[in-house]
Formats: sequence, C-alpha cells, structure tokens
Amino acid sequence: MKDIPVWENVDYDCFHNEIVPLNQPAVIRSLVSDWPLVNAAEKSANSAVDYLKPLDKGAITSALVGTPEINGRFFYNDELTELNFKRAQVTMSIGLDRLLAIKDNSNPHAIALQAMQLEDVMPDFQPLHNQPLLDESIKPNMWVGNRAVVAPHYDINDNLACVAAGSRKFTLFPPEQINNLYLGPTLNTPAGVPISLVDIRDPDIKRFPKYTQALDAGFEAILNAGDAIFIPALWWHGVESLETLNILVNYWWGDNQENKFSPGDSLLHCMMSIAKLDPAKRESWRHIFDYYVFKTMDEPSTHLPKDLEDILTSLSPEQQSAIGEFLAEQLK
Repeated sequence: MKDIPVWENVDYDCFHNEIVPLNQPAVIRSLVSDWPLVNAAEKSANSAVDYLKPLDKGAITSALVGTPEINGRFFYNDELTELNFKRAQVTMSIGLDRLLAIKDNSNPHAIALQAMQLEDVMPDFQPLHNQPLLDESIKPNMWVGNRAVVAPHYDINDNLACVAAGSRKFTLFPPEQINNLYLGPTLNTPAGVPISLVDIRDPDIKRFPKYTQALDAGFEAILNAGDAIFIPALWWHGVESLETLNILVNYWWGDNQENKFSPGDSLLHCMMSIAKLDPAKRESWRHIFDYYVFKTMDEPSTHLPKDLEDILTSLSPEQQSAIGEFLAEQLK
C-alpha cells in the first residue's frame, strides 16, 4: 500500500485547478481545523455531543446497529443472504446519547448514523461550518458512529470528506482494481452499491488471492480531526473508524447530480441486458459501447451538423423528457 499524497494550505483555486483534475485521492491536512465542532471534539467526546445536540431539529434518520459479535464490521451473514446488522429510525440526539452511554464498554454494539442530510437534520450547521473548497450550493452530510469498518465501495460522485471528531483510516483502490476486490451481491447491499468481501483489517489472502494485487495498487492514510480527503468518483474506498466517537462531514458533487440519467442505473440495465449474452455478441456490443459511450475511437458527432438536436450533440429539455419517458416505458 502507498501513502495517499498529502496537501497543505489548499485554497479553492488550488483544489479545483490542481487536485481535482488529477483524479487521484488527496489528503488535505487541517482543512477544517477551525470548525467549532472540531474545537469542541478536541476537548472530549462529551463536548462534541454537547455542541451538536442544540443544533438538532429532531428529524428522523437511519441508524445501523450491530451486535458486539460483528466486531464493528457492517457486513453479511456467512451465506451472503442477509445483512449482519439491523436498521433503526432515531433522531441524531438519541443516537449521540446512545454512543456516549456505551463508549467505555469493552465490547459494545456497533452503531452508525449514516449520510444524515444536515440541511434537514441541522440546518444551522452549514452556516457555522464553512467549507472553503466548495460552493455553498453543495450540501453537507454527516456520519456518526463508534469503532467500525465499512468495506470498500464506490461513490458515483466526487467526494470531499472531513473528519470532525475522532480519527479514521481510509483504504483506497483505483477503479481498475475491481477484478481484485471480490465483490459481493449487487442487489442486497449495505448501502446501495456492491462492496468488497475482503476484510480490510485482516484480509484472508488464501481465500482472496488476487487481493494482493489490489494492495500493491492501493493507497491508505489515517486522518485526524480537522483533516480532509478528496476521493474521486468510482474510486473504491474502505473506511475504519478508530475511536469511541467518530464524526465525519462529507460533500458529494459532480455532473451526475444534474443529469436525470444515472450511470449507476445504466450499469444495472446493461448487466441485465448484455452481460449474459454469448461471448461473440458481448464483444460486438463492446465495440458499439466503445464508439458511442467511451469514445475510444473517433468522436461520433464529428461528421454531424453542430446544431443538430440529437443524443450525440445536444438535446433540448423536451427531448430529454421524451427519452426518459421512453426508457421508463421500456423498463416496464
């Protein structure tokens, strides 16, 4: 494993002009060290909770709860037919109180409040916690929990994640390592996308021998409160929370959020329609996808009039709606 490159004194222009275009992970030290929540958390876990609870507007959020036997690993049963944790509906304050109540237990339940949309849960949080690298229109999410591990998975958008309390170890792999990560089921997943079946804390190389190739290509870093990490879209990342109380604030952004046609949806459709064709037909479709989608050959619109309204050039809003309706009808 290689160390994730570290940047310091990063401003908005540096982030967007130098870091993001590399399409590589980057640790940004002390990016949010001046946040009020970070300052409270540096005193104690109780201080962090005392700071957050008055901001809570009481919105209901989802919590993952696992027994002590899972050792903090939100995962599957041995047969991969069921998840090894339960979901509960709580307020943020209830979740925080429960985490404090068990923080000194030697073998506690694993608890994680995931992807809380702060615009709903704590609308006053963003004005108090400026994100200097992103526009205000990009809204924050919060992740709160005790010691736990999330298996490598990917996001369809770029991700800036800031550690606000505790510390976290990030393990990242480039998208091309997908064949070496031994992915689990596609439909029954902990959080909507497939995850690696390899335990990043204690990989079973005998069972998953190609994982050694992923390790050779992988990156890792430990972030403390105030640090941030840029994770490009589709990079596989596993996250281990290291303290009894860990708080992360993240931001997702990218073109996909403005596009009603999701690449993730397209992937599922292609898996259903193309993946099980015979090899010769799959190969023929690969050439067509290379031409139209991945554009590994000539630009497919070069010989067309520039003002032509078409998928290859540009679509009017009415055409986009019509195509969406057509695809929805076909999927029925």
